[in-house]
Formats: sequence, structure tokens, C-alpha cells
Amino acid sequence: MNSPILNQIGTVFIPVNNIEHARDWYCDLLGLPADGEILFGHLYILPMKGAGIVLDSKIFSEETIVNTPLFHFNTDNIEEAYEYMKGKKVQLTTEIEHGHYFNFKDPDGNHLMVCKC
Repeated sequence: MNSPILNQIGTVFIPVNNIEHARDWYCDLLGLPADGEILFGHLYILPMKGAGIVLDSKIFSEETIVNTPLFHFNTDNIEEAYEYMKGKKVQLTTEIEHGHYFNFKDPDGNHLMVCKC
């Protein structure tokens, strides 16, 4: 059966409280320049490889904070990634689990993951 819906993820939206602060934090974390345009006063599109990430301050509320990781950032070296996050004083919520992943929070309390795949 053919479906008009593709088996691809286009973009993940992350609710953030302050779009400028979130842009700067995520760009710093990912080693990206924070020089892109904030669209419509509330959207910032992170320049990603693969599926996209859009930071959105219009959808932010206590109820929209992501309480379990819905996706993960890839890494080739989980130990190096973990130490990098510790050095940036990111709030880590787990140790490295099963030698493959760890969880952390962004400044708005969204739960995220880094995984060695």
C-alpha cells in the first residue's frame, strides 16, 4: 500500500521561553554560529544535518516542556560528549547508560539525549 506520507522526519519543534537565549545556548552547544534570523519574533531554525530543529518561543508553557527525550543528538564518542557537556555545566540527568547514551536538560527544562549510534 502506498502512502502520501513519507517515512521521514522533517523538523522537531522545541518549546523555549526566550528565543534569543535559546538560540545562543543551542548554537553554542552544537558549535554553530548564532547569526541566523529569528523569524516572526519567535522561531529560530537551527542549521542541522538531517532532521531539522526549530526553537519556538510562541508554543512555550510549563505544559509544553518536553519531559522525556523525543529524539537524540548523535555522537561518535559518548565519553567525550559527556565530558564536553559537564564542562559546559549543562544539567545532566543521567550518567552514560549502557555505554551508549545520556540525558540532559536545556535551560528551559526540556529533556534531551545524546547517543552513540
